[in-house]
Amino acid sequence: MTFRAPSAGFLASGGFRLETFTRDELEELHRATLEILEHTGVYVQKEEARALFREKGALVESDGVVKMPPWMVDEAIRSAPRRLTMAGRTPQRDCVIEGGRVTFTCFGEGISIYDPFDGEYRTTCKNDLKYSTRIIDSLDVISVVERCVGSQDVPAKVQCVHNYEAIVNNTTKPVFLGPENGRNIKIMLEMAKAAVGEARYKAAGSPVSFITCPVSPLRLVEDCCDIIMTCAEEDVALCILSMAMSGGSAPVNLAGTLVTHNAEVLAGIVLSQLVKKGAKVVYGSSTTAMNLKIATACVGSPELAMINAAVASIARFYGLPSWVAGG
Repeated sequence: MTFRAPSAGFLASGGFRLETFTRDELEELHRATLEILEHTGVYVQKEEARALFREKGALVESDGVVKMPPWMVDEAIRSAPRRLTMAGRTPQRDCVIEGGRVTFTCFGEGISIYDPFDGEYRTTCKNDLKYSTRIIDSLDVISVVERCVGSQDVPAKVQCVHNYEAIVNNTTKPVFLGPENGRNIKIMLEMAKAAVGEARYKAAGSPVSFITCPVSPLRLVEDCCDIIMTCAEEDVALCILSMAMSGGSAPVNLAGTLVTHNAEVLAGIVLSQLVKKGAKVVYGSSTTAMNLKIATACVGSPELAMINAAVASIARFYGLPSWVAGG
């Protein structure tokens, strides 16, 4: 075998990545976002959240619109953690998310299913979530579990609690879940403590984290504020995930959509950091384009892939862990 001397001063790329923007372009996008947050503002529905913004130095107008000074936004970005460990029910299933690490979760939420036993096409139920969670638990490529179908055979107001009960009993992986409101968060955290035990919960943190979505364009509604504030108070991770649609609830061009998206996510991050500096947040996206012919979201489209790559670049620019939706 031919001997090859090692290379001197070899410069490695650090792994494959798609860089959608230059540093200057990211700075420009950030400046445009700061302009929106300072001059256009974000509607904040929850009075307690508006009071907190006012107390900390934001301008709160009589119609509920909050205008945030640039220093407040930049300070919130700096105080948010750069690295998060999503705890599993067992230490072997813990998952670290930070810049440069890539992992996968399942997509949610399917509302209809072909019954695997009799082939009937029907709405999903809690048992479907139990069985599908066991499949996800066995797949090494998926590190974090989200509900892929919903428990539509239970009352809608407590469906997320039933979803978590079905998931936590059928996986030891970390879980992300939409909680609907702060009250449900507290219920699910008690369930999580019972599942892992008090000692494991205190040492590793909650094995369930949460997701909330601002309403595009530029609205933090009551439940969204409630979830953000409760997660910060309970020291549990929260993915703040915009679902803006180019041509629908956001500008038709992707650049404008990204600025709107960024303003919504950063507004949620600012609120979380005002409640508690260092509150655990993930920069999230289910943003895509709208099919203008039939008025539906284009999930799995080239535009979605472009937005995903852009969002990952923006999150890396801020030094925040990110979550982007596929299809």
